[in-house]
Amino acid sequence: MATNSYLPDGWQLVKLRALGEVNRGRSRHRPRYAEHLYGGPYPFIQTGDIKASGGRITKYTQTYSAAGLAQSRLWPAGTMCITIAANIAETGILEFPACFPDSVIGFVADPAKCDAHFIEYVFRRLRRQIQREATGSVQDNINLATLDRLALSLPPLQEQRAIAYVLGTLDDKIQLNQRTNETLEAMARAIFKSWFVDFDPVRAKAEGRKPLGMEAATATLFPDSFQDSPLGKIPKGWRVGRASELTELSRDTINPLESPREAFDHYSIPAFDDGRWPKEETGAEIRSNKYLVPPNAVLLSKLNPRIRRVWLPTVHDDRRSIASTEFLVTLPTRDTSREYIYALFSSQPFLEVFTGLVTGTSGSHQRVQPKSLLDIEVVLPPAACRASFGRIAGPLFDGVSRNVAEVRTLAAIRDALLPKLISGEIRVRTESSVATEIA
Repeated sequence: MATNSYLPDGWQLVKLRALGEVNRGRSRHRPRYAEHLYGGPYPFIQTGDIKASGGRITKYTQTYSAAGLAQSRLWPAGTMCITIAANIAETGILEFPACFPDSVIGFVADPAKCDAHFIEYVFRRLRRQIQREATGSVQDNINLATLDRLALSLPPLQEQRAIAYVLGTLDDKIQLNQRTNETLEAMARAIFKSWFVDFDPVRAKAEGRKPLGMEAATATLFPDSFQDSPLGKIPKGWRVGRASELTELSRDTINPLESPREAFDHYSIPAFDDGRWPKEETGAEIRSNKYLVPPNAVLLSKLNPRIRRVWLPTVHDDRRSIASTEFLVTLPTRDTSREYIYALFSSQPFLEVFTGLVTGTSGSHQRVQPKSLLDIEVVLPPAACRASFGRIAGPLFDGVSRNVAEVRTLAAIRDALLPKLISGEIRVRTESSVATEIA
């Protein structure tokens, strides 16, 4: 199995093992999950972390303790991780030393023979081909033998580095935009928490202090004392109501198959988990009814709500947006901004209540009924307070939207260039000045 049948001048077909170490990750302890193995200082990379990495593993969701490390292995920074179960043939390069289980293969490149980032881009091109090799009665998987059958088209080392530089420059900008968006959203959530969960402006005024970082006009919107409520102490004059007073459900559906040639922005659970931008698909590619997504919508996943999936979609005039029916498509009421709804849905107190409303016995397929969302008790600040939050948070989310649009453009350019560069259809001269000019 080769990357292509044509080899440009100076290129050669090489097996992965000839370029460095190839081995499975380690997780010897059985049962696999035991409390004493986790919670320490050693990053533990899982298949989901690799799938969400965009090729560069910069964060993780779990850690090993010293006991966990003892039954595993700490792989060096620069290791390429390849998933062989669950998410097949997803790849990413460690930017720090880390452990990973035997559902992941590690490749440690010999720097005298290959550039690890170039090899990772080769595997991105091969992903679908490798996935077709997946076998298994319970879940699809591949193994070391699958990778041993691969013959990679390899240019000289300097050309590998030049290709990786061109593609990497695009990926650098994509990841910078994504980190910026995380910061912008964190700022909005922090303001919401301060104002509407911790009630910091009210506490400050009750103690005779000016609310920190707040304009005088905004501070006047908050009282200086508290009152009892079914949800505990809340600002005086505020009240407890239902989520239905802030948001409503949009249930307009569409069968995309009726418009087989039309291109849709498809907001799905996999798309959210894989970078949080919708996948552009034709109606012929979409096999079930979907919700239409109006311009002012906020999407909230009703599936397995313990996994936080709240989405602020960007709806374009030139194509329709649709959402999986695993999302609740919500719209703010007249005196509420969608930024407020997004921040409310993202807040920890709300999510704890929302998660407690699940039905279903399967841990992997628990759902919240739509009506249950609308019946949740929430604190209702005056409309003027909610509007003030919207005015502050709006520009932050506008920045997020612009960054997402740029990410989609950069990703499209990268994805168009990648197969042409990896195959040698487009050649990159190895002088650093030329590589910089092309990038």
